Amino acid sequence: MQVQSRATILVAGVSVLDFIFRLTALPRQAEKYRASDAIVSGGGGGANAAVAVVRLGGRAVLASRLGDDVVGRLILDDLEREGVDCGLTRQFPGRRSSFSSVFVTDAGDRQIVNYRDIDAQDSAEWIADNRYSAIDAVLADTRWPRGALAAMELARQRGIAGILDAEAPVQEAAAALKLASHVAFSAQGLADLSGSSDIEAGLRKAAADLPAWVCVTDGENGAYWLDGNRLHHAPAYRVDALDTLAAGDTWHGAFALRLGEGATAPEAVRFAHAAAAIKCTRFGGRNGAPRRDEVEEFIATRALKCE
Repeated sequence: MQVQSRATILVAGVSVLDFIFRLTALPRQAEKYRASDAIVSGGGGGANAAVAVVRLGGRAVLASRLGDDVVGRLILDDLEREGVDCGLTRQFPGRRSSFSSVFVTDAGDRQIVNYRDIDAQDSAEWIADNRYSAIDAVLADTRWPRGALAAMELARQRGIAGILDAEAPVQEAAAALKLASHVAFSAQGLADLSGSSDIEAGLRKAAADLPAWVCVTDGENGAYWLDGNRLHHAPAYRVDALDTLAAGDTWHGAFALRLGEGATAPEAVRFAHAAAAIKCTRFGGRNGAPRRDEVEEFIATRALKCE
């Protein structure tokens, strides 16, 4: 039975349509390749995180930008089937929605070719729509800087957690970084901000520069964060990875949901680790995102020693 959460998460970010192909190895030559499996799935950081929130028992309101085209309609139809509230997603006439070809190997490696309409409308003022008064946390990513800023402003106004998924190049979303209450960097995003590939040094610089709780996710190496002057580490769960596509977005959705439910940041990290680990064992991008009962059973049966 699916566990229901009382938390509502507003997610601002990118929505994409993914054409996912499973291959024995990534393409290297200008020739035809035959996939052993294939699936058409919704994708994009914001949309994936919103779906993860819903599957984990929460309510997700997605603010995103689409073109007024067939791809945009397919993206919306899929999100609505998942139960995502798309009332803050806009379709702009004359613009094209984003889509990707994704190649995933049997070993879990991936290669992505994405199209994005660079001339699409960049505004985000509608994120402050007052229809959505009952929001428990806000999640945004740096791929849509104006959307991230509007989302973090809304979180500040409401006095709720404002979580930023900080991917490189992070400086494009510098204004949003200054407003976030929680910043979860990728390793590349942290290096882009700090100028250092050393995780501890990068975190210390980020903590000194930003008024937020900061962490960095580093794939199979888990996550690191600071508590005062002490560096903490939560290792990733060890699984046989089949497809890592959307694992990071699932992590951010799970992390935001637990913060919205009132969990501490370290508690939210552990929950997010479990959700992302389960997703990695399933082919098909966000189609592999787990349900809440699956995550709770996974946590109950697997030890995770944090330092």
